[in-house]
Amino acid sequence: MTVLANERIAYFNGNYVPEREVVVSFRDASFIGGDAGFDTTRTFNKRIFKLDEHLDRFYRTLRYLDIDPGLSKAEMKAISIEVFERNRHLLGPDEDYWLSQRVTRGQDKWAADGVATPTVIVECQALPYAKRAPLYRDGIEVIVPSIRRTPPDALSPQAKTHNYLNLIMADREVKAHNPKAWAVLLDAYGNLTEGLGSNLFLVSDGRLLTPRTHFVLPGISRQTVYELAEDLGIPLVEKDIDLFDAYNADEAFLTSTSLCICPVKSINGRKPADKGIPGPVTKRLLDAYSRLVDCDIAGQYLKHLKD
Repeated sequence: MTVLANERIAYFNGNYVPEREVVVSFRDASFIGGDAGFDTTRTFNKRIFKLDEHLDRFYRTLRYLDIDPGLSKAEMKAISIEVFERNRHLLGPDEDYWLSQRVTRGQDKWAADGVATPTVIVECQALPYAKRAPLYRDGIEVIVPSIRRTPPDALSPQAKTHNYLNLIMADREVKAHNPKAWAVLLDAYGNLTEGLGSNLFLVSDGRLLTPRTHFVLPGISRQTVYELAEDLGIPLVEKDIDLFDAYNADEAFLTSTSLCICPVKSINGRKPADKGIPGPVTKRLLDAYSRLVDCDIAGQYLKHLKD
């Protein structure tokens, strides 16, 4: 029987250890060059959501990076479930976890035999409810930075890697103007793409519009919106969308693993048509998402409002 600890436990290169014992070398390829892949799901009511889908995407990323984790997908799933079970008891009554798998290329450039030994970590942490609760009350303020998204002919955005510097620099530029704002980047042709861990949707004339998959990370929450929209009879179109489309939209929202669906208040200070926060189509989708996971997504966050 698993002995439950009073601190979070992570899987680290074959062992389950306290998080404080997870120490990665400064010569690790992830530290040196962001050379690693990862994925993150979350729980709802202490149940893991779409772990198989996240692991499928994770292993596609690893194949793209040409990193062999030394574990099958089934083994990674079993480890992920074990990590969650060892940490479940540390959650409060209205809390859930992010659950992440991370594999780096290791220290191949500096190893004596020149053979890569990947670093494998599976870990979890509580979702930041208090910090993000106001987003469901007020909506997200989106600002488009001057920094453009790395183009897919340079590095595929469909791979979820530790190399987030493009998105981080864009986010820092935006937060220098408005600490509460979230960045959504343009591509080299002026089309909207994505933000730091988030996908964008617009609602226009009853249709959902979202950037083409080729130019963004295909989020699992994004895919869930596709499925919910089909069930609700809401047309959805993948296409190039620009700021003209955004400024003329009726509603907008972002999707992410932690937020699922969260309404957008404004884009570059321009508010979508005055349909409330959230707008009617966004609310239908958010309500359907909540039913799917048997959890009031917005309500879970709003319980943690500090003001």
